[in-house]
Amino acid sequence: MTAPAYTIAPADLDRPADRIAVVAVLDAYARDPMGGGAPLAPAVAAALPDRLAAVPQARIWLARDAACALARDPGGTPVGVAVCFIGFSTFAARPLLNLHDLAVLASHRGRGIGRQLLATVEQAARELGCCKITLEVRDDNATAQALYRRVGYGDGAASHRFWSKQL
Repeated sequence: MTAPAYTIAPADLDRPADRIAVVAVLDAYARDPMGGGAPLAPAVAAALPDRLAAVPQARIWLARDAACALARDPGGTPVGVAVCFIGFSTFAARPLLNLHDLAVLASHRGRGIGRQLLATVEQAARELGCCKITLEVRDDNATAQALYRRVGYGDGAASHRFWSKQL
């Protein structure tokens, strides 16, 4: 029996390789049309690992392709990331887990990595005693919506719209 080609493990932002990996995968997603089509600003890329590490509610997992181990990251080449934050549901009086970013490199999409990351997030949410996992997805991202539906996500009985105000 061969080892799985992809591994999912918590990111350790004290490890330089994990810091680089998180920024690299998020930057690749940011460059994708669904991520906005532009790279992360250099100042954001530089600050991101330290600022994420300073958020106690942050939970981050990296997917790696074990078949493509690099010298700087012997665990495998980073190919996906899930960035989550623990929140709180006032209606359930329990924690919730918000999936803020789910990204898989374009070269590795369609291989089940997103599904593996989602399963890992769900297991962590159950271990934390969360009442639910929340996420937002673009209206025009049919591929992501299809994945989320396949693993049991839905928009519930009522439709919600995510709004924001830039500061």
